[in-house]
Amino acid sequence: MKKISLIWSFCAALLLTTSCEQGFDELNVNPNSPTALNPVLLLNNGILSSNYPGGDALVFEAGIVQQIISPNGTVLAGANFNVDNKPRNAANWNNYFQNANRHLVDVIEQTRSNANRSNLYHTARIWRANVMMILTDTYGDIPYTESGLGYLKGIAFPKYDKQEAVYTDIVKELTEAAAGLDAAKTRETGEIMYAGDVVKWRRLAFSLLLRAGMRLSAINPALAQQLVQRAVTGGVMQSNSDNAVIRNDANYTNSTGTTLNGSEANNYYLTKPFVDQLKSTNDPRLAAIAVRYVGAPSGAAQTPARADRTAAMQIGMPMGYDNSTVVGQATRDKLVSFYEYSQLDRTRLGKIASPNYFVTFAQTQLLLAEAVLRGWTTGTAATFYNAGVTAHMQQLAEYDAGAAIAAADITAYITANPYIATRGLEMIGTQYWIASFLNFPETWANFRRLNFPVLAPNSYPGKTIKGNFINRLAYPDAENSVNRTNLDAAIQSQGLRNIDDIDTPVWWDK
Repeated sequence: MKKISLIWSFCAALLLTTSCEQGFDELNVNPNSPTALNPVLLLNNGILSSNYPGGDALVFEAGIVQQIISPNGTVLAGANFNVDNKPRNAANWNNYFQNANRHLVDVIEQTRSNANRSNLYHTARIWRANVMMILTDTYGDIPYTESGLGYLKGIAFPKYDKQEAVYTDIVKELTEAAAGLDAAKTRETGEIMYAGDVVKWRRLAFSLLLRAGMRLSAINPALAQQLVQRAVTGGVMQSNSDNAVIRNDANYTNSTGTTLNGSEANNYYLTKPFVDQLKSTNDPRLAAIAVRYVGAPSGAAQTPARADRTAAMQIGMPMGYDNSTVVGQATRDKLVSFYEYSQLDRTRLGKIASPNYFVTFAQTQLLLAEAVLRGWTTGTAATFYNAGVTAHMQQLAEYDAGAAIAAADITAYITANPYIATRGLEMIGTQYWIASFLNFPETWANFRRLNFPVLAPNSYPGKTIKGNFINRLAYPDAENSVNRTNLDAAIQSQGLRNIDDIDTPVWWDK
């Protein structure tokens, strides 16, 4: 009996073993693990990865356009002293090439031949055009046709394309993508920009095309006019609801806000040119943007009890000082210390969860005002100008309820500061500068193109640039290590005298 029991136990074990082996593959597959990633999630990654690297933009772009400045050197040295700062000039490169572009190229390759995902394909092309415009405007010639193809095609060392060629393809991509969007096809509701609304994506494409066209206003006016007319015919943004904006939260944060609410809270200040421009015109945006900690003798003393947000009390930090010489200037300005200068309000526009705006109705309207002034489109420049100013003032409420501007105050400002045709370019350029505040790459690009507003060069005595303003950022040091041959060819091709020179203008900056 014992022997029979042992035999049955052995047979049962054998059957169990056989059964386990037959189901082994199924047993070891995680039913919750995806076998393929929906490319719309890659698009979202590409969009989220486009959040501006605010801490580094504060070092360069914000200071070049004289909106936010720091008197401190070392890791914060850049536009405040008119010098290069290799560790801090790589932010756009790393952010957009290594992150955003990589995801977007993947989406494009996955959906190129998939008729069911054609809208996703075209939206990825539109957003990539935006990303690559930021990159080429920052550095000049960049890897473009071969970028993002390391995994897909084994291109580890992408060649650089001329900026003119990059712009030519950006125009093609925007034009074709706008035409390819089709409301009758699959709506990609999972994407985070417009929830698959192809009408809004098409308006973004044509608004970007308008921007690209205006970028060429000096280098190729005839082509610029053609692109402007194509954009207007196609249909640009119609209201603030069309804005291309990443709405951040506690998980996906605004990097400018993160910087200003962290270790650099006491190190950055609104500039005198920016504050004075808003004060001199009684611009209600100053009270929405700024805060001054009256009587603060130190950074630690910048407490809520000292906060004053009234426009009349704001005092911008002058350009051209470091953390030793600014002390004397603060005394001359009758301040207790330089910690009393006005700052971006960290509880409103400077919050960690503040939105990031890329292309806005306000910017678009101001570009249309300029296009009318140049005779490139129809309409009234003053109408577009007023609409742009109004839209930006209304946009501020989206940062925080405490930044909202009353309709009566908007009307009063426009009435007191009417558009003057003989000063049209200056007024449009100045308003674009204000309307692009916190969108520092775009603010810098349009300032270089239009040379408005009129800003006195930063007079810091230790500058290393030969001209008045930094014209481009140098390529990251990492490119010297990993892609040196192609980098050297790009430097020589741009006429940089074999030197990666921040004095040299980009192609369209004439």
